[in-house]
Amino acid sequence: MTAVEIGGRDRIVVPPSMAELATSALRRMILSGELALGERLVESKLTERLGVSRPPLREALQTLGHEGLVVAHPRRGVAVRSLTRHDIYEIVTLREELEAFAVRLGVPVRDEQRLLACRDALAAFADAGRAGDEGVFTQRKYDFHLSIVAVAGHRRLTEAYRSLSLQMQLCMALNRSARRDRESLMQNVERHRELLEIVEAGDPDAVLAALAGHGHGSFLVDVVDRLDGGTPESEEWLSRRRAGPGSGQAN
Repeated sequence: MTAVEIGGRDRIVVPPSMAELATSALRRMILSGELALGERLVESKLTERLGVSRPPLREALQTLGHEGLVVAHPRRGVAVRSLTRHDIYEIVTLREELEAFAVRLGVPVRDEQRLLACRDALAAFADAGRAGDEGVFTQRKYDFHLSIVAVAGHRRLTEAYRSLSLQMQLCMALNRSARRDRESLMQNVERHRELLEIVEAGDPDAVLAALAGHGHGSFLVDVVDRLDGGTPESEEWLSRRRAGPGSGQAN
């Protein structure tokens, strides 16, 4: 336990518990793709891998269950949450609508502090890219997109976007897995830097066009085709998206 001085007084800073450390480690492993969607989580292997005993590991799994990253199955134990084709359809379409609404409300940006927040988020994203930690990288990518949504100055919109945080990050991790051999972490950061430059230029139509072509193409083909659980709605949407610009939908 350590102490830091705040406001002229020493304040005790409690170090994270083993359960909190295990939760952070597992969350990073899931969001980096090191633990695959649907993968069964075997306690004996995880305790050895993480260097923790079973009680903090179980507490960590319970926390991740509340977050929606893992699911407990009767008689089969705990597994990383899977996503279906219909899940992808719902998450991606809702995300795109929320981002587009934010752009229509918030661009050109009227509050310089909101742009500063975007630049700070991009800097943290770039730091994660240079560090090479895929799990943290995914989290910082989401934080950057959240900062773009926040330029609207619409608290309820931001909260709605934040409520999808971990679901979006699972999609981002899948997207990253599709692009890993084609795009480095820092190339990914540069795409987002270009997006911020367009936001700063202040043309909402240009921002909407940039978001529409922001990198779902390989994800919607390479990854979603390997998933089950399609519905008429998801298959019609995927068909339109794959048809290209002529359909009025972006790749």
